[in-house]
Amino acid sequence: MRKLILHLKGEYFDEIKAGRKPKEYRLVTPYWEKRLVGRSYDCIELARGYPKRGDTENRLTLPWKGVQRETIIHRHFGPHHVEVFAINVAVEPKDRSPGAAGPFHNEG
Repeated sequence: MRKLILHLKGEYFDEIKAGRKPKEYRLVTPYWEKRLVGRSYDCIELARGYPKRGDTENRLTLPWKGVQRETIIHRHFGPHHVEVFAINVAVEPKDRSPGAAGPFHNEG
C-alpha cells in the first residue's frame, strides 16, 4: 500500500481533525514535485509533529483524494503569492466512524 506521510504543526493538524481545513499546502519545490507529480497513493497519514510509534491520538489516516497546484498567499509562506501543492485532506461523511474520537475515523 502506498502511503503519503505528512508531519504537521499542531494547529494545522487540529484544524484538519476538526474538519475546518480541507487542504494541506506544500511549497512547490523539487522535493515535493518528486513526491507528488505523477504519483498516486492509497492513503495519506497526517501526523501531529513526530508522534511516538503507536500514538494513534496524533495520527490520522485518510483516503488519498489527490493534489493540485494553486497560487496562494499564506502567513506560513510570507506576504507574497507563492505556488503550492494543495493536498486534499477534506473530511467526508464516509471518512467518519460512529464512536470514533473526532470527526472521522482514525485508522492509526
